[in-house]
Amino acid sequence: MKAGELAQLMEMELLLPDMAGQEMALEGCYIGDLLSNVMGKAKTGQLWLTVMTNINVLAVAQLLELSGIVLLEDNKPVEGVLERAAEEGIPVFVTKEPAYRMAVRFYEWESALAK
Repeated sequence: MKAGELAQLMEMELLLPDMAGQEMALEGCYIGDLLSNVMGKAKTGQLWLTVMTNINVLAVAQLLELSGIVLLEDNKPVEGVLERAAEEGIPVFVTKEPAYRMAVRFYEWESALAK
């Protein structure tokens, strides 16, 4: 799925519009804000749902080869994050929704695909 399609489907904003055509291999999602937990439990290809907005999220996403980052509860990235995300090719989305609602959306979408 393309980043722009995912943004539209999940009613999120893609903060790097130039990445709208980028293909994303989605293997579920992981929710977490404690970087050590994310590093130990998230899997390659997952979309990371978090309230963390600093540059460290990009390092973790790159290390684990995550498909992208969703900033929850209308959190905006700090200065420099989007520039680095563009360099690394990591799509960054933002939504007003809390983690639970976004996880339910992803679950429902994946369940519909499996049928």
